[in-house]
Amino acid sequence: MLKLTVKAGEYLLVGDDIKVVFTGGSANNMHVLVEAPKSMNIVRSTALEKYGMAAGPGNEVRHHRDRKLSPEAQEKIRAILMEERKKARREEAAHKDPLQRYGGA
Repeated sequence: MLKLTVKAGEYLLVGDDIKVVFTGGSANNMHVLVEAPKSMNIVRSTALEKYGMAAGPGNEVRHHRDRKLSPEAQEKIRAILMEERKKARREEAAHKDPLQRYGGA
């Protein structure tokens, strides 16, 4: 077992797919974010104890499948992203050509 002292904002990489970010806490608890593939079983020990489960094969917590977005919602998201990209390109172009910013020739 590895024992570490970490500060808020620091993170650990476990293999290529798992990132554990320490976001702070207090004397009695710590806040962490875990970024991992959904195929990884990540469970708090208190949840295992509460349900009388042992960590191991066959006791995986099932992730609920994300609901699909409606075609209308997908189209709205595409439109928003396209507008953001256009805005970023205009801003980038304005920084390259200072006269364009002020409507100059």
